[in-house]
Amino acid sequence: MKKVLIISYYWPPSGGAGVQRWLKFVKYLSHFGWKPIIYTPKNPEYPSVDNSLQKDVPKNIEILTKEIFEPYSAYKKFLGKSKDEKINAGFLSEEKKNKTSENIAVWIRGNFFIPDARMFWIKPSVKFLSEYLQKNHIDAIVSTGPPHSMHMIANEIKKKFNIPWLADFRDPWTNIDFYKDLKLTKWADRKHHRLEQKVLKNANRIVVISNYMAQDMNFLHNRNYNVVTNGFDFDDVSKIPELPDKKFSISHIGSMVRTRNPEILWKALESLVSENLISKSHLEIKLVGKVDFSIIEDLKKYNLFDFLNRIDYLPHQEVGKVQQQSQVLLLVVNKTPNAKMILTGKFFEYLSAKRPILCIGPEDGEVAKILEETNSGILCDYEDFEKTRKSILHFYKLYLKNNLKSESKAIDQFSRKELCKSICNILDEMIN
Repeated sequence: MKKVLIISYYWPPSGGAGVQRWLKFVKYLSHFGWKPIIYTPKNPEYPSVDNSLQKDVPKNIEILTKEIFEPYSAYKKFLGKSKDEKINAGFLSEEKKNKTSENIAVWIRGNFFIPDARMFWIKPSVKFLSEYLQKNHIDAIVSTGPPHSMHMIANEIKKKFNIPWLADFRDPWTNIDFYKDLKLTKWADRKHHRLEQKVLKNANRIVVISNYMAQDMNFLHNRNYNVVTNGFDFDDVSKIPELPDKKFSISHIGSMVRTRNPEILWKALESLVSENLISKSHLEIKLVGKVDFSIIEDLKKYNLFDFLNRIDYLPHQEVGKVQQQSQVLLLVVNKTPNAKMILTGKFFEYLSAKRPILCIGPEDGEVAKILEETNSGILCDYEDFEKTRKSILHFYKLYLKNNLKSESKAIDQFSRKELCKSICNILDEMIN
């Protein structure tokens, strides 16, 4: 078999979105003639732990590990956090922060740790992998980011050994939604762009997760970008469908950062409940995962807090059940300048659950296109109060008739195995 070295910060027992994409690709690579070898930190700082994902790791797979130094112990101490407290991604905060100390910490993070806090792993990794590659043949390298330090490791290995390299961008770099929040100096901003350009120029192939993201990257560096979306794994879908919740549950699964706060939904729900168009005894707002404190504040503001069922992080094997049980699955596209290009892994898992999706997001974005193509739900613009209200009421009336279901179609193209085939085709082209 051809061998591919995959450089990934996230690997089981890491939980969260960052681990899913390449864990699932690795699961199916051997079906298409590729043997994966994983390189990952020995002692990483994961936002969550999910041991249930170990079941997807192929048996007898070679996993290379190396200790990593990360500055998070100092960061936690500075912010008054305990050493065991997890660091949330994407500026999510479950409680109000001291703005002064938080601003200082963000400024230090943005301007001293470039491209990210894993920068201290780059040189030791290049040395470690160079010694490995002198003794072992590899046909291709894959780096997946963020964190984009993984790309910098691959860039140096490519330079030393001239091994074909595929750089996979699960999220953008300088166009990621929180880039503007990093409080960058002009010097730091230039350095981020300079390192990003190195990757965009030097990688043999670059894979992104949406067509809009490919267009956006093209403005940064004009070249061909391969699009391989996120997806779902049929093995994660229960063979025996779960019974829907008895209540009219509107469920969001995954991290709910402040840019995913669907205020228009809260306004619409408040009006429907206050006018008795939705019975208080029926409504349930189910939030599964980390939730920013700003969302909790808005639920209180719009008199919806009493309907909240908040569930902390669930193992991935349990998430599928919750999705299938939910009457309506809530998807919120981050309200940021790059909203049109966002296609989260969670969206595709929603598709596999075959429950109606209510999406709050841009009407001309990538999610809107796939929702329409697959007939999987309704999308309402961030400010469209009337459509949001009308859509909720439409779902609720079907719920009362016990007839609320999804009519989705053509979702097989987003299976992890099918998407892995696309990745392997790109790897094959790259080495030939």
